[in-house]
Amino acid sequence: MKITFVSNYINHHQIPFCEAMMAEEGVQFAFIQTQEMEKERVEMGWNPKESGLSYVHLAYEKPGECSALVMDSDMVIWGGAEDETMLKPRLEAGKPVIRYSERLYKTGQWKAISPKGLIKKYQDHTKYRKKQVYLLCAGAYVASDFHIVRAYPGKMLKWGYFPERKDYDIDRLMEGKNSFQSGKKEILWAARFIDWKHPEVVVSLAERLLKERKDFHITMIGGGELEPAIRKMIEEKGLQEVVTLAGYRTPEQVRTSMEKADIYLITSDRQEGWGAVANEAMNSGCAVVADHMIGAAPYLIRQGENGFMYSDGDLQDLQRVVTLLLEDDALREKVGKAAYQTITKEWNAQEAAKRLVMLAEDILQGKGFCDRWQSGPGSRAEILKERKKVPVKI
Repeated sequence: MKITFVSNYINHHQIPFCEAMMAEEGVQFAFIQTQEMEKERVEMGWNPKESGLSYVHLAYEKPGECSALVMDSDMVIWGGAEDETMLKPRLEAGKPVIRYSERLYKTGQWKAISPKGLIKKYQDHTKYRKKQVYLLCAGAYVASDFHIVRAYPGKMLKWGYFPERKDYDIDRLMEGKNSFQSGKKEILWAARFIDWKHPEVVVSLAERLLKERKDFHITMIGGGELEPAIRKMIEEKGLQEVVTLAGYRTPEQVRTSMEKADIYLITSDRQEGWGAVANEAMNSGCAVVADHMIGAAPYLIRQGENGFMYSDGDLQDLQRVVTLLLEDDALREKVGKAAYQTITKEWNAQEAAKRLVMLAEDILQGKGFCDRWQSGPGSRAEILKERKKVPVKI
């Protein structure tokens, strides 16, 4: 079976999945990159022409060859490529397509009232609602957005991003956590210092925890336009002893920090379509605490079992959950171990590739979506309504 994945460009979140697809028996896999990568990303080492990825084809260098590949493949996965010139002939020919998308309305579903936007959504999505076109929802609120425009009824599936899965001796991993080594509970946050990542929430949390005389330390990895303001905020609140700004770190260094951390915070708002750090932190045995509006949270986290969600933007909710994890060592360890199992057993590139091949086979055999899985990638995506609060069971 020939399967082709089309996206804007290859990146470190897609490579593990692509490698897993290459390893699937009986699958001839290709990845088409539709645009040249930005200079800064190339400098970071993500240029496919230099990375030896044999399955990567560049549409801007060989458009005819890539267009033929899209048309001739048994199944095409299409996501992240705005110019759909190569896709339209396949859609019009009625050949099967699996789309791959983050949210349509990251900044608010009220934007669905735009007449111009609705026309575009109809042309790209709704007009094919009865065709062999399916949707992989890269985030828990994607199905809700597409439901508004009446697209893909009964054909929306849970999906996401699948960074590298690492296999550990889980007991040794937990014993290496900072709380086991030094007794000080380590809280980690790693992201760009920009408005919708909300680094200020982390500092405000630290201030509250310090006033409550909790035993903790927070490391913030990253940088960006808000870094000077965050540094000033830390100094003005006298938090230098409990909050460390570590600056930029490589992905490998971030993973090492996750392995040592007890709790991992994700404070982004609804503009975080997925949030692959959730996968990585859970894989590293961290007790993850995430804003409930990030795309990954409702898919990956089972509340109170393998992580916690706090109500969007609610600092009191966040403080309550983090305090519980700081004070209850057994719970924190149990949650971290369950998080690790979630990633290594279900939400990983290898499992996703296996399920996607089975899905493609079902579609090509005329069976459509067969509801093979009750959870995880490839299972049915519920229409999850947006809400301001999520129950935090403590």
